[in-house]
Amino acid sequence: MVRRLLSLSCVIKVLTCALLSILSRQCDWVYAGMSQLEDMRLFVAIVERGSFTAAADLLGLSKQFISRRLMHLEEHLKVRLINRSTRRLDVTPVGQAYYERVVRILQDVEETEQIISSQRATPQGTLRLSAPMSFGTLHLGALMPTFLARYPDVSFELDLSDRRTDLLEEGFDMAIRIGVLQDSTLIARPLGSSEMVTCCSPDYLAKHPVLESPESLSGHECLLYGHGRQTEWVYQRDGKPLRVPVQGRYRVNNGELLAEAAMAGLGITLLPTFIVGPYMSQGRLVEVLQDFRPPALNIHALYPQHRQISLLIRTFSDYLHEVLLLRSFH
Repeated sequence: MVRRLLSLSCVIKVLTCALLSILSRQCDWVYAGMSQLEDMRLFVAIVERGSFTAAADLLGLSKQFISRRLMHLEEHLKVRLINRSTRRLDVTPVGQAYYERVVRILQDVEETEQIISSQRATPQGTLRLSAPMSFGTLHLGALMPTFLARYPDVSFELDLSDRRTDLLEEGFDMAIRIGVLQDSTLIARPLGSSEMVTCCSPDYLAKHPVLESPESLSGHECLLYGHGRQTEWVYQRDGKPLRVPVQGRYRVNNGELLAEAAMAGLGITLLPTFIVGPYMSQGRLVEVLQDFRPPALNIHALYPQHRQISLLIRTFSDYLHEVLLLRSFH
């Protein structure tokens, strides 16, 4: 009886060891697959950020870990992907070819994940959005409560600034841009447009000479946007641009404050109707030089081109498109 028990115990031990060995090999295979995919993501981050430190900050990892994983990837591929020096990283020709291929692979992986997750038809996750200060304050802020109430699994990070943010460098998913687009690598979706109007208070208009043409601005106090950058306003005459020098004692890098100054009778300003439209409807501001209006400003939502548009980005973009096109900025 004892011999049988011992024999049975040995059999159990052998089977257990064999099972653990099989599971160990399977786990190693799964880990290797996951590790290779993560190494691809790390490599893309290094190339796009330009340094180990920036890539580490983006991914929440240590610089040393990033460096070790790159070495592991190069050993696995048996090629040099990036030349390192104390001052810079240079992607090799082989590394550039690998980067372009890997970006497509990661896009396919992300698209597959999105297709599976989108079957729930419910967006989730965090969306980082950059937008101009005045437009965000006056128009985006009021839209957020409705969207967040509709999608309880969504979180928002809204950054308002009039500087031109770098979506890839700063990790934004989307940006609202107003005016001429300069980012050729970004996908742009039109959201509407806003007229540019020259306006002042009725009181100012009553106390100062009549404005018959843009050149008449030389005899007026102009309220200027920015810090010493804006020295001329651009109008249209016979379909051609007309540049007019302007000057004034009040400059500020915020459109709402310029509108407030104009309503207080401090002078004439040139602003988009998405800021001054309501004040003009109330009669607190009146338009001058209407026959010489500058070209309208186009409003776009921008996304990084190499990323698969997620369900969250697509849903919010559709929401903005629907709501903003119903508003009149003219």
